[in-house]
Order: sequence, then structure tokens, then C-alpha cells
Amino acid sequence: MPCCSCLTPPRSAGPSPQPPEQEAPGRLPRAGLAPFLTFLRQYARLAADRVDHFIAISDEVRRRIAKVYRREATIIYPPVDVGRFAPSNRVDDYYLFVGRLVPYRRLDVLIEAFNKMGKPLKIAGSGRDRARLEALAGPTVEFLGFVPDADLPDLLARCRAFVWPGEEDFGISPLQANAAGRPVIAYDAGGARETVVPGVTGALFAEQSVAAIIETVESFDPLSVSPAAIRRHAEQYDIAVFKRRIADFVAQRYEEWNSAATGRSSAATGSSR
Repeated sequence: MPCCSCLTPPRSAGPSPQPPEQEAPGRLPRAGLAPFLTFLRQYARLAADRVDHFIAISDEVRRRIAKVYRREATIIYPPVDVGRFAPSNRVDDYYLFVGRLVPYRRLDVLIEAFNKMGKPLKIAGSGRDRARLEALAGPTVEFLGFVPDADLPDLLARCRAFVWPGEEDFGISPLQANAAGRPVIAYDAGGARETVVPGVTGALFAEQSVAAIIETVESFDPLSVSPAAIRRHAEQYDIAVFKRRIADFVAQRYEEWNSAATGRSSAATGSSR
């Protein structure tokens, strides 16, 4: 009874918001990548055929599994260690992004928007896009580099709002911000569409553009939402919830398999008489 908890079908296996060809550094690497990606597509389809049951980490991934593998999947959201975070009685005047600095996350658009607004933005994380992004940044944008795990809860709990401009399969960091009682302003796509509740846990902007980000940031008041309600929202994704859902899924699949096996055994016994 093989099961697969699928973070996402390999980006080489079919359409995705961040095709690997676009992440290659130049024309020659992209050309050399093509035969390898063809092999990966073939391998991924063969491997998928050996799976009896798929688990998807979001509805976005469920749709992708259906499109690429032609298979149904059960959604079980990834675990968030909600207990690591707690709301603070102090909120400082900065917006925050936490994550790898890579092109598909569209931090370039986010930085340009905050340059125009003149609002403070802190960017925590490292990645190959950092030098390019730092060159775009104005005086109100600060790069923190790698932030130790021990320092992350306080950094999240004191931001005005967490900002998330890229399209992700799910997105753990926004829910960590929610666990710290802070709202999320995110691009209306991918996992954020499932985890951000407009007006309750944050706000969504419709396109990855400077104008859309500015409009949403300036129209959304972080003080209009309840940190306690935001925290309760994050608790739906806690580790304990994940463990319970996984255990229920395995138990149900086993019961189905056992019933089918018992039925086959009875049928075989009956036919041999």
C-alpha cells in the first residue's frame, strides 16, 4: 500500500509557477538542462504509477498532482511548530520578510514598493539573489542576513505585518508569523490563498506589481485585526493537528486495504469449492 506525501510534483514534471529552466543562470546551462529534465519527467511519471495514495500539502499541490499525474490526493497541511511563537505586547514600526532570497519570490517588486512608500522593511534570510536585491534597496530597506532560530520568534512578533510577495506551494513562514500574532500581506496565489483570511489574518494583493503591493499595504491596518484570533488561526496547522490527520489517514487506508484483502480471500475460497 505505497503512499506518497507530495510536497509538489517535480518542477520538471509539468507546469509550475517557477520552472527550473528560468532558475538556470544562463542560456548554455538552460540548453544543457533540457535532456536531464526530459529524463526526470519520465522517471516521475513511472514513480507516480507505483503510488496507491497521494497526500498533497495544499490545494494548489492537489491540483498539480491531478494535472501532472492524473491522480487524486488528500490534503494534509504541513506541520507548524506553533508552540515556538507567541504574540508580543509590543509592535515596532517595520514590515518583515523571512525566507531564501531567490528570484521567483519577487522580492525585487516588494523592495521597489517599499522604496516608493518610504516604509521600513526588514528582510531576513540569505540566498544567491541578495547582491542584486541590495542594489535595488533604498534607505528604508534593511537586510538582516541569516537570523538564528532563537531570534526569529521575537522578530516576527514585533513586526507590523509579515509580507509574502511570491507564489509558494504552501508557505510555513506566514503561519509562523500568525502564530506570533501578526497579520500577513501576501500575493493571492498558491498556499497563501488557503492560509490567509482577508480581514481576519491579513490581506491579499491580486498581482505581483508595485502598485498592487502599495495599495494593499497602505489600505490594510494591522491594528484592525486581533492577534489572539490570528494565533488561533495558526493553531489549526500545529504539529499535533498534523500528527492526528496523518494517523487518521493511515488508519483509514489500512482499513480499506484490509477489507479489500479480506474480500479477495473470501472470493478465492468460494471459487475453489
